Amino acid sequence: MRCPFCGGSETQVKDSRSTEDDTAIRRRRICSSCGGRFTTFERVQLRELTVVKRSGRRVPFDREKLMRSVQIAMRKRPVEPERVERMVSGIVRQLESSGEADIQAEDIGNLVMEGLKALDDVAYVRFASVYKNFREARDFEALLDEMSGPEGALLEDD
Repeated sequence: MRCPFCGGSETQVKDSRSTEDDTAIRRRRICSSCGGRFTTFERVQLRELTVVKRSGRRVPFDREKLMRSVQIAMRKRPVEPERVERMVSGIVRQLESSGEADIQAEDIGNLVMEGLKALDDVAYVRFASVYKNFREARDFEALLDEMSGPEGALLEDD
């Protein structure tokens, strides 16, 4: 493991333990060259996944890309990072245990939408606006109407 500070390749593990959700191993490391301390996370990968884009292009699944997308939607929202991590880990576990090596990008997007809807409505709307490629204010209105469901429609009529 290379040191992120000096690039040295001589690092030592000082502490190693499972994360709270048992999806990774957290390792505290120290660089022999510069003395820098840093943390790494190691995850078990059950299978190699390939994402099939709408265009038909195939790319390797990237958990970090998924996490970045979710974090962008969650920016400045009052949700604990651990809950976001659990949601992303749950999505990855679902994908890996599906039995399929090829995963449609749309399926990943739908899983993220489900997860965000349970975590935070604002993050859900943010992600949906990009994922569903909203072009006008009407698109937001339709999503908000869908979110409010039949109860919301009944309240508006009163």
